[in-house]
Amino acid sequence: MQGPLKGIRVVEFAGIGPAPFCAMVLADLGADVVRIARPDSPVRPEDVTIRSRATVQLDLRSESGRDAARALVSESDILIEGFRPGVMERLGLGPDALLSAQPRLVYGRMTGWGQHGPLAQAAGHDINYIALTGVLNAIGTPDKPPVAPMNLVGDFGGGGMLLAVGLLAALHEVSRSGKGQVVDAAMTDGAALLSAFIHGLRAEGQWTRGRGENLLDGGAHFYGCFTCADGRHIAIGSIEPQFYALLVERCALDPEAFSDQMNPDRWPRLRALLAEVFVRHPRSHWCELLEGTDACFAPVLDWDEAPAHAHNQARGTFTQIEGVLQPSPAPRFSRSGETPPRAPYLSTIDQALARWQKSPTQSGH
Repeated sequence: MQGPLKGIRVVEFAGIGPAPFCAMVLADLGADVVRIARPDSPVRPEDVTIRSRATVQLDLRSESGRDAARALVSESDILIEGFRPGVMERLGLGPDALLSAQPRLVYGRMTGWGQHGPLAQAAGHDINYIALTGVLNAIGTPDKPPVAPMNLVGDFGGGGMLLAVGLLAALHEVSRSGKGQVVDAAMTDGAALLSAFIHGLRAEGQWTRGRGENLLDGGAHFYGCFTCADGRHIAIGSIEPQFYALLVERCALDPEAFSDQMNPDRWPRLRALLAEVFVRHPRSHWCELLEGTDACFAPVLDWDEAPAHAHNQARGTFTQIEGVLQPSPAPRFSRSGETPPRAPYLSTIDQALARWQKSPTQSGH
């Protein structure tokens, strides 16, 4: 195992969505992650977000199962859990109990609404959390309801990735203070944080409340997706004047008709004109004309096409593990390297403890 987090030990209490994604990111970076799951929980290579780590099956409803979990946590640097507030406390595995036994522990808690607040105990999913932040209302076209951006904004960008940053920050602080702490990562907080740039534009009067009428939400004719003659799509992002000028030139557009680029009143008409241009030819034509230039162009690829693209091939952006196609670890490190991802596997609690008890953790306990 290699990577910048080599030697860091993580106990993950099995869940869905953002918590296992966070654990996957840490494992990709070299951390030794052990996942605690219910008895008979399946461990399959198709479950991409549990890759690169062992799963130990424990019944946390039993005292023996809870004792085994405590023993594993006592050897770890980081804990990740994604249950509703209070569940871990009722199991006797809450932060007060575990930090008293392991004072350097970084205790990560991943929820949608956070550990406190009026909605903390309510059920919800990604779409509900981002709806509460203003983010969902801003995605889509003005004539239709907001569009769900899959579960990328809440679960993963504003959830799992935010938790990973918080855990690593708290782990770094342990090296100074010698004390662990709780990291409360809420998807509502994280999704709101991701919108910081848009809040800045609003403060400058450069973003309206309307959907699909702004610079980066599809309102601008030079920033959006267009249909081609073959029914496939392309993405244009020619914001800067020099890039926009190149788009106009390459596509043989009328410079006069497409002048006054930043006038929002002209955007709907110019978008319609651009749509008429792009639908005349198949996507391959526009790739030959624009891809690799400073016009800020890319074909919109589907799940099957993306791994085969030359750029993704050159960088190894995707990989296969036991026949399952999936993204490769990221980012890249020049010296410490990355841990090659591997399929998830089952382990016993005794095997996991024996491996960890052979040497101290990187944080020193």
